[in-house]
Formats: sequence, structure tokens, C-alpha cells
Amino acid sequence: MKLYKLLKDIECMVVNGEVNIDIADISYDSRKVKENSIFVCIKGTKVAGHDFIKEAIKNGAVVIVVDEEIQIKSENIALIKVKNTKSALASMANSFYKEPSKEIELVGVTGTNGKTTVIHYIKDVLEQYGRITGTIGTLGYELKGEQISIEKTNPTTPESLELQAIFREFINKGAEDIVMEVTSSALSKNRVDYCDFNVGVFTNLSQDHLEEHGTMENYKNEKMKLFHKCNLGVINLDDKIAHEIIKKSTCRILTYGIDNEADIRASEIRYDNNSVTFKVNFKQTSKEIKVNSPGKFTVYNVLATIGACYGLGIDIDEILKLIVKVKHVPGRVEMVENNSNKNVIVDYAHTPDSLEKLLMMAREITKGKLIIVFGCGGNRDKTKRHIMGMAAGILSDYCIITSDNPRNEDPITIIEEIEEGMEVIDATYEKIVDRRKAIEKALKILKDDDLLVIAGKGHEDYQIIGNTKIHFDDREIVQEILA
Repeated sequence: MKLYKLLKDIECMVVNGEVNIDIADISYDSRKVKENSIFVCIKGTKVAGHDFIKEAIKNGAVVIVVDEEIQIKSENIALIKVKNTKSALASMANSFYKEPSKEIELVGVTGTNGKTTVIHYIKDVLEQYGRITGTIGTLGYELKGEQISIEKTNPTTPESLELQAIFREFINKGAEDIVMEVTSSALSKNRVDYCDFNVGVFTNLSQDHLEEHGTMENYKNEKMKLFHKCNLGVINLDDKIAHEIIKKSTCRILTYGIDNEADIRASEIRYDNNSVTFKVNFKQTSKEIKVNSPGKFTVYNVLATIGACYGLGIDIDEILKLIVKVKHVPGRVEMVENNSNKNVIVDYAHTPDSLEKLLMMAREITKGKLIIVFGCGGNRDKTKRHIMGMAAGILSDYCIITSDNPRNEDPITIIEEIEEGMEVIDATYEKIVDRRKAIEKALKILKDDDLLVIAGKGHEDYQIIGNTKIHFDDREIVQEILA
């Protein structure tokens, strides 16, 4: 593709070189640069692309895109100056892969909790309806039950270059719909710029990622950007910022909820150990459904799914027939099967709000004592640690504070910061740094009618200690110990 075609939507200045040249590839990693390619200098958390220009040119880059004052003497290299290289990368990636999001129905789900479950519920309904649907999120990039080969560069929403490549690969393999998680980080760092969203879904907002955004106000404002990028916003009307989103959005709105008069509303809710039954009310339709996953948050996730699928043009009666068949999402309120018939749930809850809701649900279905094993991730928002300690201490009978992914922080320090919240409310707890030993201790004291909740990692099959990533799966550990 010609360079000038890739620059068509970008406000830029050609500092050096020609724009009527052929481009074979785009990269922001100097190690992956190929012959006749563009190297875009973006800033990461640890390194800046501007420091690797020489390496990129050596590997075959013929175009360098920068947002700093850089001089390149070679006449054979085109130097392009832009305001924001991440935004420029998103624009060029979109053009390079021929604007793929315009060829499919694209759904983006944002919010603090529930994103992974909702995108998989939507996928389940669409696939049952006969549509070929890809998913992009925390659990990977999947189409027709198969993971695709593109490297995962971010935990949830890929960098814009990989994202557009995934769109194109999905389309080449027959995808009609793509459902993806859209994080606040992705919105703030331009990863989903130039994505043509048909539907945007807002689940909820609670404290998280303050290590990146600084304040809840900043975090909220990043989430709200999605509703300037979609045609229809499906909004949880029970959330405290719902009315602000509705007021400031530029899209059409469809609301859902339990406590408020939403467009799609749940009523007559009955909770059981492994399911929830409720009535869905929408316009002239009122129908009772049962979903095989417990808790109030399941009701919200189902309502969000109904709204998104309706926004894609599926008849409400058809949606309600299909929604009851949604599959359980790995690591989300997942009962761990074991030969000892012990009651053990593994869940990804890693924010104060998600932990509180998880434990409230667990308390409702527990006949005996509620025991929790959890920790907090290192190099992440420190202000939530004592809050999570308080929530766990109040809502459970016994807590074991342990390591999550300590990364480059001292795990003992993280545990002590969680402990501060436990001490405030005089909780019953102990500290075991080794996560395996913590789970082992919890299983040892677990009686037949008790319930053990292991929170924080859910589907993850690894633990990050320092700069080392080791295999560690809470579910496997439980099964090994009980075997």
C-alpha cells in the first residue's frame, strides 16, 4: 500500500523523504520490523520507541513516525511527524487492513466488572442464532472455538495494530460479528480509535486502575469515550454514573436494570445455589427465564446481553429462547469439581466491588461457614487493598490473605496493606504468603457445609513473581490437594 494512502486520515508533517512509496508492513516493535515497513515510535510503560529508531532502520524500516523532534539524515528514510503516535498507529492500522470493522457487526463492552462474562454470553446467543462470532478479551482471541495465532500484547484489549489484524483474520475466516472487551486503558491509549462499533455496552463502574488513571473521575471519563464511538449504547441504569453517560453520549440509548425503570428490566428474582430465575420485561414482552449461574451480577450480565443482541437486530423472543443456554465462563463463579465433594468456587474478582458482590452471593448460598483465600496484584492500585480487606473481613467467616501476582512488589508488603482493612473491623484471618499453602490450609479447615472462595485469579493459569511467570492454576491446585 502507498504511504500517502496510510496517512490520509492523519494530521501530519513530512519532515523528510517521499510519501509516494510502497509499504509492506507496519510495526511499533523494532525487533519485528520487516523490509519496506513503517516503524511507529510509541511510548510504553518501560521503553519509548524513539530510542529504537536506528535498530528499526537497520531491520528494514523506510518510514519513521514520531511525535517528538527527531532528525534523520538519510534521504532514503521518510520521517513523518504527528501529534500522537498511538492515534496515528490506530489510523494507519485501520487503513492497512482495509477498514475491517466496517465489514462486520462490532460490539464493545466496557465497565469495571462483568466484561468477560458479557462478551461470552453475547457470543453464545449469536452462535446459537446461527452467526459466526469472534471474541476478543481477557480469555484470548477466539473464533469457532479456536484461538487465533496473533500474539497477545495486552491482557485484555490488544494494541490497535494487532486489533485491526485480528479483525481482518476473523473476517477472512467468515466472522459476521466480533464482540470485544474495551478497557479504560484501551480507550485512553487510542487502541480502539477508528473502530466502527455498532453497539457499546456499559456494565458498571467501581474503583480500579487508579495506578494508571490517577482519579475515579479520569477513569470514568475514559470509559465514557466508548459511547462516542458506537451507534447504540446499552447502559446499566442502576449504576451511579448511568445518567451522566446517557447525557454526554452521542449515540442512541437502550437501558437495562433491576432497581430502576429501565427499558429492559428484571423482576421477581429468585436465587438458588447454582442458578438464578427471573422475569425479563421489555415493551410488551414479559417472560420468566432461568440461567445456570448464581448471583445478582448474573442477572445484570444477562440483561446486558439481551440489550446488545437486541441492538444487533435479533427479535426479543428469539433472544429469550437462546439466553437460557449460555455456557459458564471459565474462572467466573466456577465451582471446582473434586472427588471430596467440597464446595469450592474460583473467581476472577479483584476489585472491591466485585469481591463484595461475589461474597454476598456466596453468603446467600452457604449453609455453613464462608472462607476466602485472596490477595492483590502488585504494581497495581494500592488504595483498593485495605478496602478489599474490609470487604472480605465483613462478609466472610475466615480469611486467608495470600499472594496474587506480586510482580515487582514485596508480597509481604501487599499482604500487610490488605491486613490494615482486616484490623479495622477486627476480622478473623491469617496470612500465608505462599498461595498453594494458603489454599491447602483453607481446604484443611473446610467442612462439608462450608464454602471456600478463592478470588483474584479466576481463569489465569500463571503467577507473576518479580519478572518471572510460573504456571499456577487455582483450580488445578484444589484438585491436586483434594486428590
